Amino acid sequence: MKFDDLDKRMRVYETTNDLCVLRGLHMVARIDGRGFTRLTRELQPFEAPYDERFRDYMVATTTHVMDCGFRALFGYTQSDEISILLSRDDDTFGRKLRKLNSILAGEASAMFTSRLGAPAAFDCRISQLPTERDVLDYFRWRQEDAARNALNSHCYWLLRKTGESATAATQRLRGLNTAAKNEFLFQAGVNFNDLASWQKRGVGVSWEAFEVEGRNPLTGEVTTATRRRLRSNLELPMKEQFEEFVARTMIADAGQPASIPLVPVATS
Repeated sequence: MKFDDLDKRMRVYETTNDLCVLRGLHMVARIDGRGFTRLTRELQPFEAPYDERFRDYMVATTTHVMDCGFRALFGYTQSDEISILLSRDDDTFGRKLRKLNSILAGEASAMFTSRLGAPAAFDCRISQLPTERDVLDYFRWRQEDAARNALNSHCYWLLRKTGESATAATQRLRGLNTAAKNEFLFQAGVNFNDLASWQKRGVGVSWEAFEVEGRNPLTGEVTTATRRRLRSNLELPMKEQFEEFVARTMIADAGQPASIPLVPVATS
């Protein structure tokens, strides 16, 4: 069989189940760490329940994925997960799900591994959201999950550090409501409201515009140009204010050209 004929026949097995995100739908990629509970508790010396070094690796990974070839509008990370809002008009790889999932997971895995210095892997799934309201609800959901995780984690590790086993600590917290968990921490000298915002609300990564000054090499005239860069935000707002924060990225995208010159990432 000629190569061209063989190639045509075999490629059918790769593409026969290709699914594409319909045009007009918003896309949010959720990228989750695989086996990160074992990674952070057994294989790497991270502080529990939260570690700034781990946070910085996740922010660096989010920033990288935001700028790896897709039209990403907003990135959000909490715990071992990343959410990336893509432009509704992003047509990269024809919006094929297998390409979006594999490349985003691969980019995240490569970046986090390079920062950690040890193998780490992520998986990815794409939420296909019909309306802007659904997008805002998605990010509200993930931020509220961050707050719930922060409260549970601080309670759990407070018990573990006082000698409770994993099973006993889990059992002690089972059935307690939010008020009871807050009171439990308070009695131990921890005011949940005073904890670092990034632990309770997550970290955002978004584009910002800035001016750069240059000089025309022919005339010597000083000129300015607008560029954009990625900046992380460790003090995200909450609830409706957080929704407004995300909504502004979507509004800005509607008025942006398809191609904007990029510059190196600015750190917060």
